[in-house]
Amino acid sequence: MNWVDGALRLIDQTRLPEDLIYIDCRDVNTIAEAIKMLRVRGAPAIGVAAAYGVVVAAQEAEGADDPITHIRAAIDTLAATRPTAVNLFWALDRMTRLLDTVAAESLSSIRERLLTEAQTIFEEDKATCRAIGRNGAPLLGSQATVLTHCNAGGLATTDYGTALAVIYSAVEAGKQVAVYADETRPLLQGSRLTAWELQQSGVDVTVICDSMAATVLRDKQIDCVIVGADRIAANGDVANKIGTYGVAILAREHDVPFYVAAPLSTIDMSLPEGGLIPIEERASDEITHGMGKQTAPEAVHVYNPAFDVTPNRLVDAIITDRGVARGPYEPVFRAWFS
Repeated sequence: MNWVDGALRLIDQTRLPEDLIYIDCRDVNTIAEAIKMLRVRGAPAIGVAAAYGVVVAAQEAEGADDPITHIRAAIDTLAATRPTAVNLFWALDRMTRLLDTVAAESLSSIRERLLTEAQTIFEEDKATCRAIGRNGAPLLGSQATVLTHCNAGGLATTDYGTALAVIYSAVEAGKQVAVYADETRPLLQGSRLTAWELQQSGVDVTVICDSMAATVLRDKQIDCVIVGADRIAANGDVANKIGTYGVAILAREHDVPFYVAAPLSTIDMSLPEGGLIPIEERASDEITHGMGKQTAPEAVHVYNPAFDVTPNRLVDAIITDRGVARGPYEPVFRAWFS
């Protein structure tokens, strides 16, 4: 992800690993569609993309009767794209607060101020990824085998990632790390994205079907599970890609530590527990016609939640840019935010 010649340039993640295609987003609707359709995904990346979306809205506002109203409407459009990842709302709230303070300035000044803020959010996320990696790498031994679910790497952020940041940082420290990547159905973010990304980085990676996780945890000497998060409640309950909860249960059964890696911006202190996290439900054809091929009967009932919530009792540690928290989580979080 980058800002290039007045446009937000994204990798179209729906085309990986077959094709590496870049999209230049020059209007808010294109950015909103990219977020909604998972062309850009991962909580931190969604937040950064939305921040740049506000800048694009300010560019579009040049011909509007009321530029501020146009920008605010665009913020509403971006906020309506995906309900679970809190980084989206965190970034938009930050851009909105800035807009409130500069609304009386000229439109060109507003655009520049919003662009500076979006670029600051971008750079902060890069630094955050590096900090997560530094804080999490000591949890891995000199030789470690890790199981992960979904994609929480550079494609999901602006740099190293969150869960994968721990792996990259450990490798850079000279540790030997191998990864088992759940394919992560129904959209295969593990096999399409995590495996592609790790392979590009030279990290030893093996793809497994989601249903193989129990056998792998039993038979392959897994040292830990590391996943990302889309929202973390104040008590440490974690919303992440559907299937994470099951992996956490399996990890506990096999005495394998289960770690979550996420920036502080993913912690939502306004929600006391995970049952209050809104869970996005996606279209049925993601299951019935996965990757474009029909794999279920016509008109069959489908339940397709994009996320699940792992209770804090199954989470051994939460790795953030601020440090590593262990339960009970709420007192640690409150100290961090005070």
